[in-house]
Amino acid sequence: MAPRRVFDYRQNKTWTENLHVVMQIGLTMAGSIVFCLFVGLYLDRWLGTKGIFTTIFIVLGIIGGGIVVYRQIMELAEPMKPPGRSDHHGNGTD
Repeated sequence: MAPRRVFDYRQNKTWTENLHVVMQIGLTMAGSIVFCLFVGLYLDRWLGTKGIFTTIFIVLGIIGGGIVVYRQIMELAEPMKPPGRSDHHGNGTD
């Protein structure tokens, strides 16, 4: 008797690929914010300031994470462009 599969990845391929994309985007955003939080906390502790660098670096983490997530989404959306369209202007230089 073959072991029963709890979750068949082959049968749910699109679902798992979408879950992978959502998790990647979420972890990218959270990772950039947490990294910048710790940099800001370290600078505040080192320089003796009270939250100035933490606030600045959290904002930078949000902005940087948003830019990276936007680029990831645009890379995923690129294959959805209609065929025959190109980003090149046809001037022969690449």
